[in-house]
Amino acid sequence: MPFTVNGSFDDGATYTVRVTGRVDRPVIGSHRAAALVEFHQGKSIVLSPTGPSRTVTGDDEASVLAVLRAYTDILEVGPGAPRQARPV
Repeated sequence: MPFTVNGSFDDGATYTVRVTGRVDRPVIGSHRAAALVEFHQGKSIVLSPTGPSRTVTGDDEASVLAVLRAYTDILEVGPGAPRQARPV
């Protein structure tokens, strides 16, 4: 289920993206956030501070959200976002 994320990068630039759950366009709304997610696709990321790890894929909303959480400051996550890590 698509949801929105508002956040900011280390340099203070803010973004708003829609996490789509689509392989071809995991996020829409910020070229910079999209590039960040694209760069990390295929790499492993921890979904929460206590685990588990999962490979980042565009259709895995939890892994896309984990990338945004790890590399930006999340200000707000809209309704429909995964609340807990799903089992691997």
